[in-house]
This record gives sequence, structure tokens and C-alpha cells, in this order.
Amino acid sequence: MALYTHHLPAWKKDEVADIKKNAKQYKLIGLVDMYGIPAQQVQQIRRNLRGKAVIKVTRNTLIRHAFDEIGGETKNLSKFISGHSAIIFTNDNPFKLFKQLEKTKTKMAAKPGEKAPEDIVIASGPTSFKPGPIVGELQQAGIPAAIEGGKVRIRETKTVVKAGGVISAKLAAVLVKLDIKPMDVGLALQVAFHDGSIYEPSVLAVDETVILGQIQLAARQALALSVEAAIPTKDSMEPILIKAVRDARGLAIEAAIYEKDVVDAIIGKAYREGQVIKNLVK
Repeated sequence: MALYTHHLPAWKKDEVADIKKNAKQYKLIGLVDMYGIPAQQVQQIRRNLRGKAVIKVTRNTLIRHAFDEIGGETKNLSKFISGHSAIIFTNDNPFKLFKQLEKTKTKMAAKPGEKAPEDIVIASGPTSFKPGPIVGELQQAGIPAAIEGGKVRIRETKTVVKAGGVISAKLAAVLVKLDIKPMDVGLALQVAFHDGSIYEPSVLAVDETVILGQIQLAARQALALSVEAAIPTKDSMEPILIKAVRDARGLAIEAAIYEKDVVDAIIGKAYREGQVIKNLVK
């Protein structure tokens, strides 16, 4: 048994061995945060990822033991272990895994003390509440409310907490009553190790639509440059020839070079110029 785990009980050694076995079997090792995910949702996530990924839930200390025994760059994953970490194994690339995990997230009510993932904004307008204690509860939570037409109305749009701000107990209770669920609950990828490189979420969170648009723009600009500079490629050859024919024709017309393909255009140009002079004379 390796030095790191020789002192561990048998069941812990088995856990470490299982992690090492999966690490050899799959191309990608990742850490995910399981904090706050209800058991029922965890089971649903496992079912959704079946055949695509394996999730190993165990103690953080055993994950560190396994990473130390695997060695190499894998040891550096230990610094990303926090909270309720679990390991995920897959043969997909990190970007595809990140996208899959984002799809597992659902909206849930906020609990007191949690941090807002984004600005929580309460829109102005009528509510379904009848006059009562709810008016005071809204106001205590920082939401301007009043009674109008026998109903409780929020008088103005209000940002009740900024992204990263702590949600108070009073605000959490009011958000539940307003049926506002600001919390994204699901597997959050903490880090991924693939093909010798470590990927953090900030690198993986890309907007595919934006990236595709940038690629398309770059392709159009490259083609335009290739045509303008007359650099023949499979894609630019046809537009280069079309441009060359158009430029040659324009030059022949301008210089009045009498060729059978441009004689009509030269005569037409001369006629238009004659008409201009005629009109000036008149």
C-alpha cells in the first residue's frame, strides 16, 4: 500500500483505490460542489449523466489522498477542494462537461445567509396579496409597498440585494411569498483536469453564440483580405477571378479599348456622356 494510505482503515483504502481506478479509466477528472443539493435532485442528476459521467461522493481528505497517490499535475487539483466536493469522471472534454452540468441546475428559493448569485430585482406593479401584515414585511425587507385598489402594490422597481450580497432572513421569507427563486442549485464544476491541463470555470464559461459569431466574422475578413491581395485558395479563387474580370472590364471601358465584350458598354458610356454635354449646351 502506498505511503499516503498505509495507516487508513480498509474502507478508506477502498475509497482511494476506487478514485485511482476511475482516474485511469477516464480522460477527465473534475471536482464538483455538492453543497445544498437535495438528495432527490442528486439522484436525478446521476440519472441524467448516466453513460456520460461518473460521480464519486466521498470525504475531501480521501480525495486529497487519492490525488497525492496519483501524483503529477493531478496533485494540484487538491487546492480546489472546498465545501462538499465530489469527483466527476468522464471522457468528454471540459467545455462539454461544463455545459452539461449547467443544464442540471434548477432555480430554488433562497435561504437566510446565502449569497445572491446575481442582482435580485423586484419589479414594480400589483401583487396578489390582500392588505395585511405582508405590507410591513415587504417594507422591512426593503421593498416599497402600499395598498392600492384593495391589493398590495410594489410602488417601484427595487434591487433588494446586489450580486454577492448576503440574503437576510426577512428578505428570504418575502422572496418565498413572492415566488422568486434566485438560487441556482445543481452541480457546480470547481475545476477540470484533462489532457495534462487544468481548466477553471472562468475559462469554460463561454457563450457559444458569441464565439461562433467571432469565427464567422474572422472567416469573412480572411476571405476579403485573400481576395483583395489576390492570394489564391480553395475558397478565394472564384471571387478573385470574378473581381479580376470585373476590374479588367472596367479598365477596358474607361480606356475605350475596343474588344467585342466591352464595345456595347463603351458606346453606352459615350452616349451617356454625349447626353450630358447636350443638356449643358441647351
